[in-house]
Amino acid sequence: MTPLDPGLVDRAAALGAGRTRTVLGIVGEPGSGKTTLATALVDALAARGLAAAWLPMDGFHLSDRSLEAIGRRDRKGAIDTFDGWGYLAALRRALEEIDHPVYLPGFERVLEQPLAADRVIPPGPALVVTEGNYLLDEEAPWPVARGLMAEVWYVEVADAVRRARLVERHIRFGKTGREASAWVEAVDEPNARRIRARRAAADLVVPVTE
Repeated sequence: MTPLDPGLVDRAAALGAGRTRTVLGIVGEPGSGKTTLATALVDALAARGLAAAWLPMDGFHLSDRSLEAIGRRDRKGAIDTFDGWGYLAALRRALEEIDHPVYLPGFERVLEQPLAADRVIPPGPALVVTEGNYLLDEEAPWPVARGLMAEVWYVEVADAVRRARLVERHIRFGKTGREASAWVEAVDEPNARRIRARRAAADLVVPVTE
């Protein structure tokens, strides 16, 4: 990913200025670099002495056991394989509960499973940077979640780069090359098209290059 544009850090810092809690959303297609941008922003804000926290939507993946129960393990990553209502509740807690720590689930890539209480938002004012695939989706409860965010930024990268990243990621975490390519075509790309259809609803498009 290219070095973080200081203008993005300025904009993020301005969103949280003078408020107790603010949420900035980062959305994009699978493999676009959402997590990289979100964590870089949090680190850059911390370097300026500003409180920031990271709330990844990936922590609200349904577990493999839950996916098997609803027959969706072979479509892991689709919108109905996340606990959207749980994510919405976490956003509300992040905004409202500022006098005590708010613990949040994370996601372990090696296990490919969510982990309870893996992240924390400390007490006090902070800009909460959240990232995920469906922050701009029109299906409930995502419009309500969007309403809790001050802005949503859309991360955009060339399709060839994004798809190559996805194949490499799937191989790194256990799939063969053929399995990885098939998964990208059958699962990741339909999700990408759904996300891309809502690009115009973003407050800012952030182009990313290798």
